[in-house]
Amino acid sequence: MLTRFTLPGLATSRQEIKKSRFIASAGPVADEAAAKAFIAAHSDPTANHNCWAWRCGQNYRFNDDGEPSGTAGKPILAALDGQALDGVAVVVTRWFGGVLLGSGGLIRAYGGTAALCLREAEKIELVEALATTITCTFGDLARLQARLATVPGVLVSEQVFTDTGAVLSVSAPKAEAEQVTQLVLDLTSGRAAINWDD
Repeated sequence: MLTRFTLPGLATSRQEIKKSRFIASAGPVADEAAAKAFIAAHSDPTANHNCWAWRCGQNYRFNDDGEPSGTAGKPILAALDGQALDGVAVVVTRWFGGVLLGSGGLIRAYGGTAALCLREAEKIELVEALATTITCTFGDLARLQARLATVPGVLVSEQVFTDTGAVLSVSAPKAEAEQVTQLVLDLTSGRAAINWDD
């Protein structure tokens, strides 16, 4: 399976190509709405073109913003995919400098500025997580919470108390799911119920 990465925050890069100025802004986005908001926030209305691309899992979009078709948005998306990035949007803004670059030049300029920005950006690995609910008694609750906190990547996002104990909403890296199940069953001597979401 291909390891995917995202960005922890905003990254920018700039270059000048035949008197045209290019600035790339890249950042993490959770979904299409976040991508649209990122694009709106990082587009400059005084520029000639604000071309962009984003990818969130299987969903992606790109836009040439008035440049010849296929010369801006697609190369930006290719830069994202070439570095195995997911959950990331990139805007490349161009101020025209008076020299025409031609189709090949535009593809290299937009794709190259995006790639430069993404290469220099700090990246973090995306870890596939699974969600589960753990139902336990009050007697097991504190011990269970303490031990779950020691497993890397495990997050208890919510706990709801019942008459006899609590129901914990937990997420864990997919690779740790079997270990978490065994830990819960061993710690509670099989009294707790653990249900992984499909």
